[in-house]
Amino acid sequence: MFPNFPNNPNTEGDPYLPENDIWNILNPNYENSLKNQLIELVKDEENQIFIHETAIISNDVTIEGPAYIGSEVEIRPGAYIRSFSWICHKAVVGHCSEIKHSILLPGAKAPHFNYVGDSILGMEVNLGAGCKLSNLRNDGRNIMLRDGKTGEIIGESGLRKFGAILGDRTQIGCNVVTNPGVILGPKCNVWPNVTVSGIHSEGSAIKD
Repeated sequence: MFPNFPNNPNTEGDPYLPENDIWNILNPNYENSLKNQLIELVKDEENQIFIHETAIISNDVTIEGPAYIGSEVEIRPGAYIRSFSWICHKAVVGHCSEIKHSILLPGAKAPHFNYVGDSILGMEVNLGAGCKLSNLRNDGRNIMLRDGKTGEIIGESGLRKFGAILGDRTQIGCNVVTNPGVILGPKCNVWPNVTVSGIHSEGSAIKD
């Protein structure tokens, strides 16, 4: 999923990602969950919010702790960074984009009117304008893992809220919606205005 990410728990400002069943990091009860890692990282910061001195924070931005804003991050006007958001080196959160309980790995971009909930964006991922990563089923039930081509159920995430996990350098077109529980391997390309479901392998082109 993240071949370009140095998964080193001792690297300052970078999360530790599970090697297997990576969605477990979104489970608050998991030992190395996003929640637990982030609380430990920012426990000594005012309001449990860390903002690196090189980050650029525009006017009219809302940040709720716990949150981590890394080096050379850009947070543009009107962005909403909700609790348990981890924004890594050189990532971008754009105008009127909302991030909630999610990780943006280095260079990931949610630059224009995006919603990112309970998700992981790999390195150099780019979300097109208006892209939404949906994280909750309408019926509130736990989110299943499905084959992206057949729709067949292949597993149980154990999570009620689970948006998307996007592998390194995946590109998402404008106005795309991902249904809860989407997993895209590295270098996938999703065309504009598509609704995506399920798990898709590395390099997939998703057109409908």
